[in-house]
Amino acid sequence: MNLDVKTETLGNETKMFVSGEIDAYTAPQLKEALMPLVEKQEPAVTVDLRGVDYIDSTGLGIFVGALKSTDQNNGTLRLVSLNERVKRLFSITGLDEVIDIEERRESAGK
Repeated sequence: MNLDVKTETLGNETKMFVSGEIDAYTAPQLKEALMPLVEKQEPAVTVDLRGVDYIDSTGLGIFVGALKSTDQNNGTLRLVSLNERVKRLFSITGLDEVIDIEERRESAGK
């Protein structure tokens, strides 16, 4: 499965839209796109995982590395629009305790 990564900068905040599966094969692509953003001074990065249905341990490791970098650079990293399956993975591993995560909000009527 392919991974699609797009970024959009609005003022001081960078928003990254990720879709596909994040595994050992696609994680380097995510790392290549995400790490330069979080290595800046005082980065404010939001990663929208709306299109991600699967993340393995390699992918989780990318987010841990990104969190460390944002902390070292006095920035913020926020993950948004996670589906239940991906959110549960962050919960099982305890990463939801250290990473700012906002769950997907289902629209009314669904």
